[in-house]
Amino acid sequence: MISSWVLLLVSVAYIGLLFGIAWYGDHRQQSPGPAWFRPAVYSLALAVYCSSWTFYGAVGTAARTGMGFLPIYLGPILMLLFGWRILERLALISREQSIVSIADFLSSRYGRARKLAALVALIAVIAAIPYVALQFKAVAMSIEVLTGAAQVTGPRAMLQDPALYVALLLALFAILFGTRQVDATEHHHGMMLAVATESLVKLLAFLAVGIFAIVNLPGSGALAERMVDAGRTLTTQPLSQGFVAQTLLAFTALICLPRQFHVAIVECQDVADIRRARWMFGIYLVLICLMVLPITVAGQSMLAGLPISPDTYVLALPMHAGAGNLALAVYIGGFSAATGMVIVASVALATMVSKTRKARRPWASACCGCAAPPSC
Repeated sequence: MISSWVLLLVSVAYIGLLFGIAWYGDHRQQSPGPAWFRPAVYSLALAVYCSSWTFYGAVGTAARTGMGFLPIYLGPILMLLFGWRILERLALISREQSIVSIADFLSSRYGRARKLAALVALIAVIAAIPYVALQFKAVAMSIEVLTGAAQVTGPRAMLQDPALYVALLLALFAILFGTRQVDATEHHHGMMLAVATESLVKLLAFLAVGIFAIVNLPGSGALAERMVDAGRTLTTQPLSQGFVAQTLLAFTALICLPRQFHVAIVECQDVADIRRARWMFGIYLVLICLMVLPITVAGQSMLAGLPISPDTYVLALPMHAGAGNLALAVYIGGFSAATGMVIVASVALATMVSKTRKARRPWASACCGCAAPPSC
């Protein structure tokens, strides 16, 4: 087991590192840097799509339903392959009309309808609250698994809940590097750099536990044979009836989720970055999918008979094998997955709510101020 004090210090140190990265990003925005830097940051920031569900829920779903986890990733991959011009078009329109949120975009399609923008913002906030709460729950669950507190039952005092302190730290981060700008059309360079860093951290952590699982796959044959057997184990289960519908929903989620619209459209500095990001982010999603299979099969084999939920296989595997350093690295990866989603969603929703006001007519100061265009 890992001491709760160690996890607390690691969490605070990691948040401090994100503060430093965000501060650096805000102060280097005038420096163009290498040609690859901005597209790489943009591509990694798009991976905020992979929340704590990627780290925990995908493996749990694979353990229960086989390939039932795949639509969440297959949809965005199809969007990147066949619908990337939609992203380009949205980015061009948003830059031309100074769009700051998906509510602002939808209202602009109907003459800057204030009521429509307010309705979209209200729906987005209501829908996002349980999803944000799920990220905090995932962080608390991972702490309980690593410290052994998951075995303790009974109510917990509010001040003893780690999710409370995580929420306070992330609220402070969002205020300092997300919502403090007066002009919502400004790009959040520091926040984007911090989110990109988090995406890289969670990918490396997931790859690390995936490689660990591959090495420990059940069977006595060669590694290639065991990997084929692992894939066959999960693909033999029939696909769910909602597989196609879930894939279509995930296809649209890449632009319809407020946090994804904010990163993919509002924070896009150059439309050309989308063409590069479609490959970089697509490879990112493929790597995640490939690692889910061995983690699931290794977890089902090594943790069979133990009272461990499949949703915690990612953490339980290295803990069960005595690899404490790997377990700590995986915790940081899951922490990154949760915090990245919460930070961007908070900024996107805050911008959406604060900017749902009636837009001033662009021609009002050009003539008499009436409802007609300047040609009157």
